[in-house]
Amino acid sequence: MNRSNRRKLLQSSLILALPGVLRVLPDAVAAEPSAASEQSTGNNACNPLLSHSLRPLMSPEKLTLCDEYAGKVLLIVNTASKCGFTPQFEALETLNQRYADQSFTVLGFPSDNFRQELSTEKEVAEFCELNYGVSFPMFQKINVTAADAHPLYKDLAAATGSYPRWNFNKYLVNRQGTPVEYYGSSVQPLGDQIVAAIEKLL
Repeated sequence: MNRSNRRKLLQSSLILALPGVLRVLPDAVAAEPSAASEQSTGNNACNPLLSHSLRPLMSPEKLTLCDEYAGKVLLIVNTASKCGFTPQFEALETLNQRYADQSFTVLGFPSDNFRQELSTEKEVAEFCELNYGVSFPMFQKINVTAADAHPLYKDLAAATGSYPRWNFNKYLVNRQGTPVEYYGSSVQPLGDQIVAAIEKLL
């Protein structure tokens, strides 16, 4: 076989082989996703903010926020039972009930970082229910300040630039699971600022 014929045969072989290679590689990648890909699509591909698992108050088992609250507008609040802002529980409950049928909910996270929370979860639960009729979801006691914040609050702070500076700081989260606003303790739950922001997201 002369040089010209050998060159044509080689080119023909490569052309025939390449489609096979192109078919095999995508299938192999799809069949064996990387660890990073698996992590990013976990929990139904919800926003990382909602990928955290926490125990509801007085519950022995954790739940993943994404499973319960994906697609909802959320107001996340660090609470305390012995604070000057504790009466905001009443307004938070009113806010929760007002917009509950529009896929909105308040999420309360008791914290003793400012030394104003009761000792046990049972005491917290009884206090909230008996004094303010709280029916919105309340979760386990967690740390919310920069030094040792729960990962949920680290994510909230990273998105907004602010860790809680006191009890009853508030983070508004849109339906995509992205924090969009941060409010300090003195911003009232039923004030125009928060109400207008919630209604804009609903």
